[in-house]
Amino acid sequence: MLGSRFSINKIYLVTLLALGIAVIYMDIFRGLYLDWLNDENYSHGFLVPLISGYFIWQKRDELQNVQVQPANSGLAFILFGLLLLCGGVAAEEYFSMRSSFIFLLAGMVVFLLGWQWLKAVALPVGFLFFMIPLPYIVYDSIAFPLKLFVAKFSVIALKLMGVVVLREGNIIMFPQTVLEVADACSGLRSLVSLLALGVALSVFTQKTLSRRVFLVVLTVPIAIATNMIRVIGTGLLAQHYGAAAAEGFFHEFAGMAVFLLAMALLFAASGIIRKVWA
Repeated sequence: MLGSRFSINKIYLVTLLALGIAVIYMDIFRGLYLDWLNDENYSHGFLVPLISGYFIWQKRDELQNVQVQPANSGLAFILFGLLLLCGGVAAEEYFSMRSSFIFLLAGMVVFLLGWQWLKAVALPVGFLFFMIPLPYIVYDSIAFPLKLFVAKFSVIALKLMGVVVLREGNIIMFPQTVLEVADACSGLRSLVSLLALGVALSVFTQKTLSRRVFLVVLTVPIAIATNMIRVIGTGLLAQHYGAAAAEGFFHEFAGMAVFLLAMALLFAASGIIRKVWA
C-alpha cells in the first residue's frame, strides 16, 4: 500500500515537473528554433531531434528488456539542470539555458526508469547537444585560429600553383585584389554540422567503438581540407577574373558544394573503414 502511494506521488510529481518544464522552456525553445532558421551554422538543428528519436527507435527491442528501477538519485540531475537554467537566465547565457533541458531529461529518465535506462539511451540524449549553438565566445576562439590555419596553407598551395600571393593574418593579397578568409571559410561552420553527421553515420555503419571514434575524428581534417579547396578555388578565380567573380553566386554555390564534398568524403571514409578495418 505504501509502495503504491509512493508511486502515485511520484507520477504526480513528474506530471507537475513536465508541465512546469513545458511552460519554462517555451520561450527558450522558440529562440532555439529561430537560431536554426536564421543561423547557417546550426541549420542542422532541425534534424538532430529526429536522429535522436531514430536512435531510440533502433533500440526499441533492446529497451524492452531493460529493467525498470526508478532511482531518487535522478533528482540530483534534475536539480543540477534547474540550477543551470537559473544561472543561464540570470546571466542571459543561452547555451546554459538550453543545455539545462538535456540534464533535466536525463534526470527524469533516472528518476522514472533508473540508471540502466539512462545507460541505454545515453547516446540519443547526449546527441541532443548538437542542436544547441555554441556560445559565441567559444565559437570565435575556435574560428579565428582555424581561419589563420586555412589561410596559411591555402596560400602555400596557391604559391605552388604559381600564383603571386601574399598573406597577412587571414587576409590574402593578390596583385589585383584582396580577399579575406571569413568565418564561413574557416571550416568551423561545416565542422559543426559534419560532426553531428559523423556521429550519426558512425553509429549506423560501424560496429566497434574504436571505428566509430576514428570516423568521428576524421570529420575534423575533412572539414578543414574541403574549406581549403574552397579558398584556393576562390583565390584562383580572383586572380584571373577579379574579386567580383569570386563573390555572389559563386560564393554561395561554393559553400554548398564544399559541404556536399565533405559529406561524400565522410561516406567514402566510412566505407573504407568497414572494408579495411576488420
